[in-house]
Amino acid sequence: MSSGSMSEDDFVASDYEDGFDSQEEDSDMEYEQTEDIGFSDMVTEKQRQKAYEVDFTVLPLAEIQAAQASASNHVAGILGVTQDQAAALLRSFKWNKERLVERYMDHAQEILDQSGVVLDDTKLRLIKRPKGFVCMICFDDSPNGGAVGLRCGHVFCQACYDQYLTQKIIEEGECRKILCPETGCNVVIDEPTIKSVVQPSVMERYHQLQDRVYVEDLDNLRWCPAPNCENAVECRLPHSSFTTIVPTVLCGCGYKFCFGCGQGDHQPAPCGLVKMWQKKCADDSETANWISAHTKECSKCQSTIEKNGGCNHMTCRKCKYEFCWVCMGPWSEHGTSWYNCNRYEESSSTDARDQQAKSRASLERYLHYYNRFANHEQSAKLDRDLYMKTEKKMEEMQRTSDLSWIEVQFLKKAVDVLTSCRMTLRWTYAFAFYLARDNMTELFEDNQRDLEVAVEALSELLEKPIEKEKIPELRQQVLDKTVYVGSRREVVLEDTAKGLADGRWDFFVEFGKV
Repeated sequence: MSSGSMSEDDFVASDYEDGFDSQEEDSDMEYEQTEDIGFSDMVTEKQRQKAYEVDFTVLPLAEIQAAQASASNHVAGILGVTQDQAAALLRSFKWNKERLVERYMDHAQEILDQSGVVLDDTKLRLIKRPKGFVCMICFDDSPNGGAVGLRCGHVFCQACYDQYLTQKIIEEGECRKILCPETGCNVVIDEPTIKSVVQPSVMERYHQLQDRVYVEDLDNLRWCPAPNCENAVECRLPHSSFTTIVPTVLCGCGYKFCFGCGQGDHQPAPCGLVKMWQKKCADDSETANWISAHTKECSKCQSTIEKNGGCNHMTCRKCKYEFCWVCMGPWSEHGTSWYNCNRYEESSSTDARDQQAKSRASLERYLHYYNRFANHEQSAKLDRDLYMKTEKKMEEMQRTSDLSWIEVQFLKKAVDVLTSCRMTLRWTYAFAFYLARDNMTELFEDNQRDLEVAVEALSELLEKPIEKEKIPELRQQVLDKTVYVGSRREVVLEDTAKGLADGRWDFFVEFGKV
């Protein structure tokens, strides 16, 4: 088993106890191919956990299955039931062993009924068709073939039962409580019954779903969202802390993501701000702002009009009403002094201009942050294309100098750092959008600017063509700039994380957990 904090360069082994701690009853893709910012070779950095790092443990599928078996065996020994029965009881209590045992001791039969567990299962599973049997699903009355009946007394032919269970498992993804096919019957079909009816491939899918449900039931576990990855990550931070902590974790497969919301790494912005920003970018709120800032409504027919020229003499295409764009009054009353707009009182025209100015200012502010957010996202995608070019440069550098393949890896490391820093910069703009203006905001923007300048300088270095006689000089420049860029990213993340923990940042919106 692997364990680690967001010093992402290594996973530290830790002891593994039986199962995982049960959750409280009422408890509240960016890929990283290598280490994060190039400090993995510094022992002091490994030993000191930074403010933006969290402790986490990577759990392969085998350990998740072992944890379930261990917890089931433990409960089976306490309650005197089989391991399958103990597992069914634990699923009903979301693997909270203490709560299950406590409730079972006081209300054993009630808990068994709720979980669909039958201690005496002699009346379950495959049986011979009784005399005069008619399947009420397919109306087959043939005496040949098997039938399936539960303690509720509802018996159906084996073929219909197989089809019913297969649909529930394969198509609907159900594994917690599959009820008897009889309408209105609340008897749960237990695992031994399912195993005796369905095909092995269906049963395999049933067990896969049980693994999924196990992780989803526990607040301190989350599946890695990377495609084809079967690892889960354990993080024991309370979810209520995710308003002040960005719990970024690194799976063993190399995918870095937020444990709180499951999205790709979005440091330094907390999950709540990320959700608000994404909604703002996706909905029509800014479209409405643009309309308010650049259009007006005809005073006569209320049609929306966009000004397409410099002249303030407007004619509505719909109703042909002629008016002044400045004060919205009738054009016929303006005469030679139209530009004074003295038809309206000062307060009315001032209010209209103020409202439009506010809408325009709001739009321009949003576009300032969004354009920079989108630019770094696009630049990060283009930087990933550098990997192909970088490999060719590495081969060329190795061929035209005395550097070994390991020694030219500094180019690839630089691209890793560059991409990582661009994604950090992207989310600093979402973070800054919601910040209230004060002295702390200016300090944040100073750190943001320093990182941005360093990132662009490194990007230019990596774009330079390789000149044989300047390879040593280029190598040293890239190495130095890579370390510097990484250090500037650390400053941004460290300061922002400490500010969140200390309540130093003031936001003009309230955001909660996701």
